[in-house]
Amino acid sequence: MSEPTRPIDNPEDNDGLSHQERRERATRKIMDETGIDQQMIHDVVHGFYDKVRADTFLGPIFDARIHDWDGHLQNMCQFWSSVALASGAYYGRPMQKHMSLPIDRHHFDQWLALFAETLAEICPPAAARHFMERALRIAQSFEVGIAAHNGVILSKGERYDPVSNWQPE
Repeated sequence: MSEPTRPIDNPEDNDGLSHQERRERATRKIMDETGIDQQMIHDVVHGFYDKVRADTFLGPIFDARIHDWDGHLQNMCQFWSSVALASGAYYGRPMQKHMSLPIDRHHFDQWLALFAETLAEICPPAAARHFMERALRIAQSFEVGIAAHNGVILSKGERYDPVSNWQPE
């Protein structure tokens, strides 16, 4: 006989903590295990976007769309605080903002390469691993979403590359 199921919000499972208290506990645990804090997030975000802006492949795409870099960097710090620390600091819909961009697998590969380079320069190994695991999932999710937005349904392991796969009719 199986165990009876309990509601997800059962107070017994949460030590009587509120949602905010559970979030704060989770954030503290991640910080303790990885060394990630708000200053590190700031340094990663700013260091990464310095590289992106200087990159001849990615830079023009960002420069054509971002007119308030200070606001964008602040927003990205909140995003990565939410992603890396489960802080809940970011409220937005990042997928929608990326749907119409003229990007494919090659852009994501370069984005990941620059991000990994930034992490190697700034973060201890546990933090770099933590950030990179999440960056890989984000890149994969965005690539699949952008492909679908453009009418391409990717199979497992398939990458979005509309130019390389193009055939004349």
